[in-house]
Amino acid sequence: MIIQKTRGFFAEFRNFAVKGNAFDLAIAVVIGNAFSAIVNSLVADIITPLLGLLTGNVDFKALAWTIEPQVVVHYGTFVQAIFNFLIISFSIFIVFKMLTSARKRVFKEGEKAVPPDEKPPQERLLEEIRDLLRARQPAQEPNK
Repeated sequence: MIIQKTRGFFAEFRNFAVKGNAFDLAIAVVIGNAFSAIVNSLVADIITPLLGLLTGNVDFKALAWTIEPQVVVHYGTFVQAIFNFLIISFSIFIVFKMLTSARKRVFKEGEKAVPPDEKPPQERLLEEIRDLLRARQPAQEPNK
């Protein structure tokens, strides 16, 4: 009984793991992690030094407010995290806009490939099936 439940559990897990949604999610997490590393490097290695030139080499992470020797509020780290978030959000927005634009172009090109007077192949195939089924059926008299 326990062995059957265990097999059922693993079979259910296998079906879940093999589905496309689980793979898509895993790929998105890996790419998101890599993208985050790129953007963090952009912020830390390029943008922050340039901002340092504008602000007189102030390191945001070093900004802190000491209330007592034991209580230090590191608000610079918070400012840096907000800045990273804004850069990452903007970067994702730009990538999303580029992908949306590319999809629209591909979709429009795909539409132009089929002449407007010609039916799509799926519709022609369905019409052929309909005609074959009509030919197989005996002729019926119309109801009066």
